[in-house]
Amino acid sequence: MFSESEPRPAATVMDADEMRRAWTRVAHEVLERNKGIENLAVIGILRKGAPLGRRLAEAIARIEGTPVPVGELDISLYRDDFRTYQPRVGTTQIPFDIEGKTIVLVDEVVYTGRTVRAALGALVDLGRPLATQLAVLVDRGHRELPIRPDYVGKNIPTSRNEFVKVFLRELDGEDKVVIYKDWEVAR
Repeated sequence: MFSESEPRPAATVMDADEMRRAWTRVAHEVLERNKGIENLAVIGILRKGAPLGRRLAEAIARIEGTPVPVGELDISLYRDDFRTYQPRVGTTQIPFDIEGKTIVLVDEVVYTGRTVRAALGALVDLGRPLATQLAVLVDRGHRELPIRPDYVGKNIPTSRNEFVKVFLRELDGEDKVVIYKDWEVAR
């Protein structure tokens, strides 16, 4: 049973196998669209986009037999809401020059588009990529900005009072995607 303060899962919408299959498909789509890995790099948005970025780079490397540069981007101070909450500032780690590269920016969920907007701002402060593409595990809709992912693991229509939470084994000990009914409690 759930207490009043516990979030109530409405549904587990992806398990570990579904996540793996979706991400493998995304890796193939990235390779197909970019005609291979020449000048390709992957950058995951901290916090959960970073492990997904590493997974995507590993999947691409398995398919192509060649490693792809991978990094992680902290957007804490680029968010438009950082004044209203205490950001957990992380460390941007991009061990390659982004100039002239096609960057695949990775996040776990795209919702309003504000996280992606912040990531684009942080990215251009580091250089000028040839192109930037967006890969997300889940697209839940409800955009507030004109941002659309290039690659989507799964589209999950939601209401605004629901919350999509991605659990990753690197951070949470297991892989799954769960929809919670109460957004405030699930955060």
